Amino acid sequence: MRSTVLALGAAALLGAGTVLADDIPTCSLDKKCPESAPCCSQYGQCGVGAYCLGGCDPRMSFSLDSCVPAPVCQDKTYKMDKASMNKIVDIGKYLGDPSTADWVSQGEPVNYNDNTLLTMPKDSVGTVLASTTYMWYGSVKAKIKTSRGAGVVTAFILMSDVKDEIDYEWVGTELKTAQTNYYFQGIPSYVNSGNISVTDTWSNWHEYEIRWTPDEIQWLVDGQVGRTKKKSETWNATANQWDFPQTPSRVQLSIWPGGLASNAKGTIDWAGGPISWDHPDIKNYGYYFATFGEITVKCWNANSAPGTNKGKSYYYNSYRATNDTVVDSNKRTDLASFFGTGTDMDKGKQSNTKGGSASATKSGGSAQTSVPNSIPGAGSAPANQVPGGGAGTVPGGGSGSSGSDDSGSDGGQGTVSGDANACGMNGFAQDCGDGDSGSGKGTTNNGVRTTSTAKGASALAAVVGFVGLMFL
Repeated sequence: MRSTVLALGAAALLGAGTVLADDIPTCSLDKKCPESAPCCSQYGQCGVGAYCLGGCDPRMSFSLDSCVPAPVCQDKTYKMDKASMNKIVDIGKYLGDPSTADWVSQGEPVNYNDNTLLTMPKDSVGTVLASTTYMWYGSVKAKIKTSRGAGVVTAFILMSDVKDEIDYEWVGTELKTAQTNYYFQGIPSYVNSGNISVTDTWSNWHEYEIRWTPDEIQWLVDGQVGRTKKKSETWNATANQWDFPQTPSRVQLSIWPGGLASNAKGTIDWAGGPISWDHPDIKNYGYYFATFGEITVKCWNANSAPGTNKGKSYYYNSYRATNDTVVDSNKRTDLASFFGTGTDMDKGKQSNTKGGSASATKSGGSAQTSVPNSIPGAGSAPANQVPGGGAGTVPGGGSGSSGSDDSGSDGGQGTVSGDANACGMNGFAQDCGDGDSGSGKGTTNNGVRTTSTAKGASALAAVVGFVGLMFL
């Protein structure tokens, strides 16, 4: 199967509505970022500001210290209720202080019935949340009702900055199967996947858990172990290394369209076929959605490395990026502005900048309009970024029996309120106006809130897409 990131990158290019406006540098293990844009984001582009925060890969950046140190693990339960919504912050407003936010978002999440919906309106690429703190071994539980429909994928994963990854994914036509997978440093492998049989994942709440230690990974559903993978089974004699996830990782939650026509055929087939933008969920609610309830993180809390969380932050002291190169330190994790990088964290500092607030220009303007390449995915423009998937290959199709996905019944989910469909910070609507209610222009933006980042978002989409097409 194709890489999820590359497949969605190609889709972004084909769906981009404007011509590439800026030459955004790209990065890889063989091509590090330039000093002027030193930080390599999760999606393989170089920049400053948020590019240097969560997802910044030090191996591909200008130097190991270009990326900002990552906040250490914290034992915590996230309610994901209405009161929790103010702790979900758009990527364009977060500067790295985890006390100001629990989750960073791309694509607006919606609260309904004291749960959080991740939404995917027509012609968008969905929504992703990433935790602001990192797990270095431990356990994470999430109560989830998945999305449904051909081509629609729900994901609950652990992803490190060097692309170690542990996955749960659900395909919308296989509602009785939870697919599991893992990757080491994003190296493609076609033998790492495994399936767990469950009852209908759209209609029923299930508690999914990842238990991760230095010696094994366990995937559990409703408290029962469904799969175990031991580190001892992952030795790579050719590379002389353990191909086992082992570095501090963020929790990521997402919904994304594996069935876009622009994706590789293998990806579309795995995702259950082409996505339909006329599905009953689009007609009835305005979007596909997955529902997330309470999420609990329990740190490994080792007395000595690996797996400690005694300091404030994690960073790497070697390009090998294995667990013996992770340092548990007291280095700070926040930037003063979106001009900053790991080597100059106070660049652009203002006297009125506080904590995680994102006023990022010397004149007090928005970081998105003043600093090129400072917001990966262009903040609140979800249709032009690649959510959810990791750098590994898309896993093979599930073997479990499929549940019904096209009945149009609500499966106990209920009808989303009008406020959830409105434009603005409380919703992620299919068609939003341009924000000028008195203009009568009637401009729509296909589910993306109109912001000053539109030009940058389109440029990013084209770059991601170009990189994707190179490998398809």
